[in-house]
Amino acid sequence: MKRGFRYRFYPSEVQAAELSRTFGCVRKVYNLALQARAEAWTLRGERVGYGATSALLTAWKRTEELAFLAEVSSVPLQQALRHLQTGFTNFFAKRARFPRFKSRKKSRASAEYTRSAFRWRDGALTLAKMAEPLDIRWSRPLPAGAVPSTVTVSRDSAGRWFVSLLCDDPAVRPLPATDAVVGVDVGLDHLLVLSTGEKIGNPRHERRDRERLVKVQRALCRKQKGSSNRARARVAVARVHARIADRRSDFLHKITTRLVRENQTLVIEDLAVSNMVSNRKLARAITDAGWRQFRRQLGYKAKWYGRQVIVVDRWFPSSKLCSVCGALVARMPLHVRTWTCGCGATHDRDVNGARNILAAGLAVSVCGADVGPQRNPPGGRSAAKQKPRGASRGSLLVHEEEEVNCGTTRLRRRRAPACWLPR
Repeated sequence: MKRGFRYRFYPSEVQAAELSRTFGCVRKVYNLALQARAEAWTLRGERVGYGATSALLTAWKRTEELAFLAEVSSVPLQQALRHLQTGFTNFFAKRARFPRFKSRKKSRASAEYTRSAFRWRDGALTLAKMAEPLDIRWSRPLPAGAVPSTVTVSRDSAGRWFVSLLCDDPAVRPLPATDAVVGVDVGLDHLLVLSTGEKIGNPRHERRDRERLVKVQRALCRKQKGSSNRARARVAVARVHARIADRRSDFLHKITTRLVRENQTLVIEDLAVSNMVSNRKLARAITDAGWRQFRRQLGYKAKWYGRQVIVVDRWFPSSKLCSVCGALVARMPLHVRTWTCGCGATHDRDVNGARNILAAGLAVSVCGADVGPQRNPPGGRSAAKQKPRGASRGSLLVHEEEEVNCGTTRLRRRRAPACWLPR
């Protein structure tokens, strides 16, 4: 399986200048091609593909205005056109929005080199148009005998340089099957609560560095716009944010790897994070928790190691449902962390929610429903969760859907709530 290995490197002044020119040319070609394709469709109703934009690139290099495009390697420019083609393909398949223009200040500065544009010899990487290899800090070894097929060079907002090597990794293979299953409920007080009763604390990385972040942000606001001092202050702010993001990513990688290795089936809840951050009181805490990054890591690692991730619908009343008798509580405010059901069972709100999430996910394997995306024509058998006592039938009917991109299985309600109906 292909896997990317990312390392930090320190370019010389000549290499940094060459890469900066390449980043600018990649951005310019991408924007020109996007404009040409959009105008061709809007004005003339013509579809322009990758082949036509590649011919346009050759013509652009011959003009006096864009002659500088010929000074850098042509491979990253061609790769930019391929990425644009992928963006349009995803747009027409309704998997993504319409491609947007790249910004010099906001977009990610990167360039992708294929096998013909770099030399890999004795562990040294030399890119096209460069005489010396990159000074890479090998924080971890590459797989034995691995030869990169694609190299991606990038620079983040903090001024750090990274190189990502795409190689075949024989270590990524399915793990031995196990009978362990777990339900996971995400939160803010505790980052994760498992159906086993285990609670994983929330490190709150942004809160720990908030004083430092406030200090550098205030210094940035005092600098005159367009000055060199403001540019240096902006980099100082970016470094603090990068430190926070790195610590958060490292923590989530350790947690997701452990969960995937220990469990065969993992059941999580489908949360609309983009909608939840509209709450001004909780937006900072939700963003700092990294729920979306947790789900993304869990998805692709489960696909790597032969595990199953089941996603329960966001409207499933996991917190208000008694995991013992199945009684549904009408109202459960957020400040209620412990409650007692009419059957006499006392529940921790988060642990009870994780157990209900697990029960809803296991209903799929019990009922043996066919797996198929919702957009496909009907015909498969739907999986209906067994109706617990005191719960409404319409709120618990679910069916299984496979998410091909991240290797997860999604559970959706068959009966839409009132807020989904057209007005």
